[in-house]
Amino acid sequence: MENNDNSTDIEEFFLLGFPGLTPQYYVAVGTVLLVIYLLLVGGNILTIVCICYEKNLKKPTHIIFCNLAIVDFAFGTIILPKIIAKYLFNDETLTFQGCFVQMFFVHYFGAVTSFILLLMAIDRFIAICNPLRYPSLVTNHSIAITCGIFWLIPVSWLTLIIHQTIGMPFCESNIIAQFFCDQNSISLLACGDIRNMRLLFLIMTLIVLLGPLVFIIFSYLAIIVTVLKIPVIQTKYKVFSTCSPQLFIICLYYLPRCAVYITDMKIRMNVNTRVFLVMWYSLLPPLTHPFIFFFRSKEIRKAIIMKLNKRKISNQLNVPLD
Repeated sequence: MENNDNSTDIEEFFLLGFPGLTPQYYVAVGTVLLVIYLLLVGGNILTIVCICYEKNLKKPTHIIFCNLAIVDFAFGTIILPKIIAKYLFNDETLTFQGCFVQMFFVHYFGAVTSFILLLMAIDRFIAICNPLRYPSLVTNHSIAITCGIFWLIPVSWLTLIIHQTIGMPFCESNIIAQFFCDQNSISLLACGDIRNMRLLFLIMTLIVLLGPLVFIIFSYLAIIVTVLKIPVIQTKYKVFSTCSPQLFIICLYYLPRCAVYITDMKIRMNVNTRVFLVMWYSLLPPLTHPFIFFFRSKEIRKAIIMKLNKRKISNQLNVPLD
């Protein structure tokens, strides 16, 4: 790592977590975060297992849901255990290398989520606006290939960002005003002129965030126009009901993120407000997605209920499951 006159070698970073939180509330906050993590892990694993092993859920839309559940599970596992350890076990430090590993995966899974939500919008756009071509364009194979590409795309540019960030000279402070390591928090600790690097990261972030969002907005505007032309009221309701879970998921993900990034371009947001918004868009979507899938997707709900009923009957009769 480079040094200048004001820089120092940093071996570890301290996670500030929630600013102003007194130690007497640490156990309560840590317990709440632990419960959130267990719900997040349990819900997303249930979604993944159900879609992978249930024959009736081998459709393109369900493959998208499965990929979203995988990235939600991975994202929660990257950020939550460390902050839980801070509040429950007073383990608030991250090694220098560990912080940058976490930083890479935080931005990586965020980028993959954005691309998966884009794919979700494309799926609904073709299904509603061009239904005759849907079976030929949107197949299990094409969706699986596209998901694989979306998982690979962020690796190259994030590797470049991490390489440049890890080489920055750092000042004396090693306190991260956040509950995980991210590029914005790390760059605030750097010495010297890092405007070019911050500009590069901002451009890449806006491409990954706003690029898919522009097409998503276009897709749902086209869907709304198409649905309004449908003469049958029941059909309109059915189509809107199909799209509403995806639209809700997209709003949960993009609205607070856009608020944070757009505000950062103009002014320095209050630390408490920023931590709250980052917590909101980091934890709420992966926590609520499984419940949205369950309550709004008839196929997934039916498959889970049938599986639970089958297990219940099997236990009562003491017959092993297939």
